[in-house]
Amino acid sequence: MYPIPIQNLIKAFGKLPSVGQRTAERYVFHLLKSGKKEVNELSKVLTNLSDNIKSCPMCWDFSDKSPCEICSNTKRDQHTICVVSDSQNIQIIEKIGKYNGLYHVLRGVIKADKKGQIKDLKINELLNRIKNNEIYEIILAFNPDLTGETTIMFLRQKINIFNPNLKITRLARGLPVGSDLQYADEITLEGAIKNRTEDN
Repeated sequence: MYPIPIQNLIKAFGKLPSVGQRTAERYVFHLLKSGKKEVNELSKVLTNLSDNIKSCPMCWDFSDKSPCEICSNTKRDQHTICVVSDSQNIQIIEKIGKYNGLYHVLRGVIKADKKGQIKDLKINELLNRIKNNEIYEIILAFNPDLTGETTIMFLRQKINIFNPNLKITRLARGLPVGSDLQYADEITLEGAIKNRTEDN
């Protein structure tokens, strides 16, 4: 049995995505063998992350500014919101340089077998933005898989209740079914953004 501090760190690493028990143990013992300097550097970086990165009160992206740079940029289209599941997807879309609107990070997707977790998503915050601002278009930019489609259908129903005349679009079908937005190549993603279709 490992000492309690080692057990606790293994457990902490084990909470990270795709990290099992064996991988968590390797991480911990790598740090122990590397010495106190590397452990202290990691500790400082994590503390800095915790102290300085906050949620943008408008789009719910992570940022060191409030509101974030995109939301505070008045040169961007203030009437279009691109809804994504995670913050990483904003960086992917921004890299293309073809979209100039705002974003909303849902902080996840709706899994068909776990409807209870809907309360953890930033859906009400999105609806409040639609209600309180002049929004003309909502782009639902989700992976073209089962959870993405489930999320799109749910959001479309909710948005239509608030504003049945609001234009709702989705990424064009250029993204293959079952693919992950994070791994789409730039040409495919650019075509999907430019050729988005209205979600009827």
